[in-house]
Amino acid sequence: MELWQHRDLLYILAWRDIKIRYKQTVLGIAWVILQPLAMATVTGLFLGRLAKVPSEGMPYPLFAFAGVAIWQLFASALIGASNSVLVNDRLITKVYFPRLLVPLSVVVTSVLDFHISLLVLVVLMIYYRVAPELSLLAFPVLVFMAVLIALGAGLWLAALNVRYRDVRYTMGFLVQFWFLATPIAYPASIVSNRWQVWYGLNPMVGIVEGFRWAVRGSGVAPVALFAISACVTLVVFVSGLYYFRRTEETFADFI
Repeated sequence: MELWQHRDLLYILAWRDIKIRYKQTVLGIAWVILQPLAMATVTGLFLGRLAKVPSEGMPYPLFAFAGVAIWQLFASALIGASNSVLVNDRLITKVYFPRLLVPLSVVVTSVLDFHISLLVLVVLMIYYRVAPELSLLAFPVLVFMAVLIALGAGLWLAALNVRYRDVRYTMGFLVQFWFLATPIAYPASIVSNRWQVWYGLNPMVGIVEGFRWAVRGSGVAPVALFAISACVTLVVFVSGLYYFRRTEETFADFI
């Protein structure tokens, strides 16, 4: 109820983040497209062409970009949410409002960026003649899951970042390690069956695999991996929300 009463502030914070991100940039909002496109190009060149990494029947550029696109949404929302409280320290120490609006506004901005980057995905699907199937209806669920795990982990890190400032210095390592542990440049099928359940404890595994399946529209849906990812995501989000709300009253004291 309190969040709904302050919904206008959520819009203001999100719009401010968008303007700050692209203020005085040469290419402006084109960076939203160029960043995942550059990552997918480099990945496709070294792994798709040189290393001949399997792509489960998909053209490797499309395979790589689909993984990178959903990953960029997650990584951007995670990093932004984890730093959001400290970035808005002056606002938090002077005005009362639900602190949850701060990380939420960053996530909203990341979702907007993601939808813009999907234009490249559409172009690649047209170029490689990958016709949309009913599996595309899973898109909203997969995007929601990516946002939820980013927000849940981001709430944990945002609250910890206020008390322990060295948390911010671990973010680069965390995101890089998480990237390598997620099947973005390679399919999850290359992991041995005996390790699939443990591998699925990384919630982004099921989300990335599900996102590619939704684009591909063929093959077996990664139901087991997605189910594991959904359970882990729910646990991380609920626990992150609980910890954030429990500690938010002390933010002003530590800032």
